[in-house]
Amino acid sequence: MDGFSGYNQIRMTPRNEELTAFRTPKGIYCYKVMPFGLNNAGGTSKGHAKDLYDMLHKNVECYVDDLVVKSKKQIDHIQNLRRVFERLRKYQFKMNPLKCAFGITSENFLGHIVHSRGIEIDQSKIDTILRMPDRATFMS
Repeated sequence: MDGFSGYNQIRMTPRNEELTAFRTPKGIYCYKVMPFGLNNAGGTSKGHAKDLYDMLHKNVECYVDDLVVKSKKQIDHIQNLRRVFERLRKYQFKMNPLKCAFGITSENFLGHIVHSRGIEIDQSKIDTILRMPDRATFMS
């Protein structure tokens, strides 16, 4: 599942709003939500993953605003999805329905294949490395 405009769902504190102020010919503006590109945006975003900490690495994997909900049994999966959706609703975190997929038994996630046996490296990534020319070719 993919968070909908991930950073833009994080409200700025009033103090930090002032720090993002900028001037235009039409006036002075500041961000009310976290824009992409701030130095600490990634760390702040990761801090919001704490709302799922009790589920992380058990039945949820998280990277920035991407979530994978995993289960060994289908009946458990429905329960795990329900818990994740309840938590997302509680913290008003919205997911992008066009980038969500459900009921998948295997999927490429951040260059790794996630499936019932665990996590494996995507074979196409290995093949790319194996096809690289020998470094001696570049040394001559």
